Amino acid sequence: MSEKHPYHIEMTPPKHSSQKLEEELERFAERFERIQESGFIASITDNAMGRSAFQTYEMMDELELVARPDQVLIHLNTFHTKQELDHILEHAKEHGIRNILALTGDGSDKLHKLEPEELEAPDVPVTTSVELIKYIYKHYPDFIVGAAFNPYEPPEFEFPKLERKIAAGAKYVITQPIIGKDEQMDRLFKEYPDLPVVVECWMSKKLHLLADVLERDIPEDYPYDPMAMLEELNEVYPTGRNYLAMIGYKTQYPVIEEKYNEE
Repeated sequence: MSEKHPYHIEMTPPKHSSQKLEEELERFAERFERIQESGFIASITDNAMGRSAFQTYEMMDELELVARPDQVLIHLNTFHTKQELDHILEHAKEHGIRNILALTGDGSDKLHKLEPEELEAPDVPVTTSVELIKYIYKHYPDFIVGAAFNPYEPPEFEFPKLERKIAAGAKYVITQPIIGKDEQMDRLFKEYPDLPVVVECWMSKKLHLLADVLERDIPEDYPYDPMAMLEELNEVYPTGRNYLAMIGYKTQYPVIEEKYNEE
């Protein structure tokens, strides 16, 4: 994971059910170019929340987008057909995209879940990001693959999972949204001082949308300042890397862009 580009800007491709597809395609193309021009990483989700959406390769082909070196990261989960999985990886390789975030992912009845045999892991009961990481490195060794870290899961489960991901080849982790100093994040940095960590900051003022993730009740009018939180996270966890989810392109993005250029 390159240290030249400190901000991962989350991008969500249009859903297949979009009623404003042309408008969303145009906006995606504009933001894709702007993120790279700013010197940041376009971090493109994969069927976020289990909702069927267009894939990165479809967006790039349709919009004739060009990935700059180390400035595009694609999320890749286990809810694909084997044929599509290989196509995603081949397309990324051909277009110079090296960075992949491997996830187990959120599924739905409309999405095929890769079977253990399809990922050449017949001994496991169900596929996870661990099997996906192993498969990628076996067949596409030039990729740089990362994994997710969730500090809100019970640590007796999450840290062993992290160990398995690292053993499979994960080179970095991207966290769930972090709201201030966190005990499990402290442990992560203490026990894995050499592991690159991208700390996610929730950039929407609607913190209540994270109630399920944070596992606590959050009223809709809860006061939350995303920019102040980003500043706090940089002080508490000065990794030099942040994943920015739900960023506001009219107000927040120009401030972050200006700050980065000043540095």
